[in-house]
Amino acid sequence: MAEQGSPVLWVVGSLNMDVVVSVPRHPLPGETLLGGDYATYPGGKGGNQAVAAAKLGLPVVMVGQVGSDGFGQELRTALGSAGVLTDWVGQVPGSSGIALITVAANGENTIVVSPGANHRWGSLPPLPPEVGMILVQLEIPLAVVEEVIQQANQQGIPVLLNPAPIQPLPASLLGGVSFLVLNEHEAAQLSGVAIDTEMQALQAARMLREQLPPTGTVIVTLGEKGCVWCSPEREGYRAACAVEVVDTTAAGDAFCGAFAVGWLETGSLISALEMATTVAALTVMRRGAQPSLPTRLEVAAFLGDA
Repeated sequence: MAEQGSPVLWVVGSLNMDVVVSVPRHPLPGETLLGGDYATYPGGKGGNQAVAAAKLGLPVVMVGQVGSDGFGQELRTALGSAGVLTDWVGQVPGSSGIALITVAANGENTIVVSPGANHRWGSLPPLPPEVGMILVQLEIPLAVVEEVIQQANQQGIPVLLNPAPIQPLPASLLGGVSFLVLNEHEAAQLSGVAIDTEMQALQAARMLREQLPPTGTVIVTLGEKGCVWCSPEREGYRAACAVEVVDTTAAGDAFCGAFAVGWLETGSLISALEMATTVAALTVMRRGAQPSLPTRLEVAAFLGDA
């Protein structure tokens, strides 16, 4: 668990209520399928990443927006229950963000997001000196992301960007990112490299790293195949943990939140990748977004350290 004086992770991003339905397979365009009973889970890329880090014992502050509906209070409560500080979670009139998710029998998902309050932002809070890292994604307005990165750069705070859902990004934005963590589909779109193999993913990572500061690192996640990375000092491949996949929802968010924890605790890229791949593996073994995220004790037990 985190000790007093530990660096604080600030997560600036989205908060959604996930509405999840299990289906035998994903429907084709124009096709109707019967699914199972639906369930609701607190989610959103920002919320998931904040909870992933907090459940591993790191002090976490969430900066985001919820609506004035019932989901808004549920989302805030879920964050607080996981140990996330919610003082900077604002409330705006109207609906909270909602994600409509179908999960197929093989655990793969499809997601459609209605942003709601996530696209209605006011001014950003000032960043205090104890912030060790900023973690941000793209389910909030790009102008907010740009402002966050600018503030962080001015104060020398490293930024981890998870560019999802993917969209074209200005060079000035990528030029302020310390860690770019993205999946193979996002990497392919940003780099223009078709990715079917680990070597192609590494080629894309090399190209994307050229758009980051000289000290920047690119990590491309490959689902059950693991991940590749390209840093100033080295590059490589790390295999995923072999587990039975139940639901891949929030696996990428778990990876990002856990990587931030590993980096802030050790300053080691390899240690951070070990933490990230382990937490992502444990996450896909259970259903839901935030409920599937493991605690530090569960990680230790999985690794045989308990």
